[in-house]
Amino acid sequence: MNKLKITPEGWNNEISNINEENLKQYMENKNTLQGIVKKCDNDYNLYISFENGITGIIPREEVEGINLQEDGLPKTNLCTGKVHKFVQFKIKSLKDNQTPILSRKEVQEETLEWMKKNLQEGQTVDGIVKSIKPYGAFIEIGGGIVGLVHIEDLSIARIKSPYERLKIGQKVKIMVKSIDRNKGKVLLSYKEILGSWEENVKKFISGTKVKGIVRETEKNKNGIFIELTPNLVGMVEYKEGLKYGQNVDVYIKKIDNQKKKVKLLIV
Repeated sequence: MNKLKITPEGWNNEISNINEENLKQYMENKNTLQGIVKKCDNDYNLYISFENGITGIIPREEVEGINLQEDGLPKTNLCTGKVHKFVQFKIKSLKDNQTPILSRKEVQEETLEWMKKNLQEGQTVDGIVKSIKPYGAFIEIGGGIVGLVHIEDLSIARIKSPYERLKIGQKVKIMVKSIDRNKGKVLLSYKEILGSWEENVKKFISGTKVKGIVRETEKNKNGIFIELTPNLVGMVEYKEGLKYGQNVDVYIKKIDNQKKKVKLLIV
């Protein structure tokens, strides 16, 4: 059973018992809804199945309002690429008083307007990981607006791949790092969500043994960084044979709160 979702600020509130009366109400209220695209036809219109046998249609011209061709239509791969994925939309009209004609474009336009007027740097928003590249991850924060979080902003502990922190389709809290309102571009940061040094170090006590992950073995011959949590690293003396990503047992020798350093020993 596929449920329609209302998502004015997030991705969580599910609505069941969808019927013609509900749809008219959602259309009149201009609610933002969410559903899974079931198919894309030869004209690149998208189809979304709701409960009670109701099927909504997103015409090709209503699929995308940002990345358009010269003819004003979205590229065909943007349409086919939406199949089996959640999309947000508004009900534009009811064809023959029955079939909902939907618009993802209206949601994008509304979200762009929200971004330009209300989105603030330092604000925490809900997002979904859409794609992952070697340099970072692209996260949709609503209405097709996608921001980039660079790999160095995924955690304090340095990692080689964003896949070590995120996976495609994952729902995350994410912080807005910077906004280019003219170009509609947003940079995001994940490491602030993982807690400060002070918050993370409270989980550890000097004189105890814990598990860690080896980081940066080749770049720093003076020592090797060990990740205790994504936002907390300690250092052990350099030792041959340790490999990046290796799980190790370490002894917490000292926690220096003033210098924000944790000294470790390999067990």
